[in-house]
Amino acid sequence: MEGKDWLVTSDGEYQACKSIRAWDLITENYRLYRFLTELEDVIRKQLQESDCLGEIRQLVRRLLVNSYWIKTQHPEPDCKTGTSVKLLYDELGFPFTVQTVTFTSGTQSNIHNHGTWGIVAVLKGKEKNTLWKRNPTPEHQHKIEPTGEVILNPGDIVSFTPGAIHSVEAISNEPTVTFNLYGETKSKERFEFDIIRHTAKNF
Repeated sequence: MEGKDWLVTSDGEYQACKSIRAWDLITENYRLYRFLTELEDVIRKQLQESDCLGEIRQLVRRLLVNSYWIKTQHPEPDCKTGTSVKLLYDELGFPFTVQTVTFTSGTQSNIHNHGTWGIVAVLKGKEKNTLWKRNPTPEHQHKIEPTGEVILNPGDIVSFTPGAIHSVEAISNEPTVTFNLYGETKSKERFEFDIIRHTAKNF
């Protein structure tokens, strides 16, 4: 599954990044436990976790190339919300979130950031990421404005710095399935934005 790599920053800018060919990542017996260990090793080398997003994207691509089972570990979307989340790993003290998410066609998220770095890989379907940046005024310190859109297809991987703001819409006819990896969330820095009232609240 070939794809593009993207980086989205807190100013709403996005850029294509160099992606390693899938066949260069094929490794015998590359399992989730090895991915998690290598992820911790990469993070420990950096003072700022977001500085190593390129390395983490490569680890995610290696995992997806070598671990077919992850592509099958997704629940059916909830009929009321249009989404479902499957946690792939959970351990007390482990500072990362590893999960797959399913969206029905047409489902849209709120406008938000994550309060940490994030990596999203599209496994199935297609999603549109609308990107935003802060544009505060004296009257509205949480005012934001759109800066662009990125369409993600199967095999594409996008990484977000902690302050990056986006909203997501599943735009294919079939459900969209993604693999999501997040660092340790700083809850006081994670916001949902209201573009009508120009407000932001923690969520």
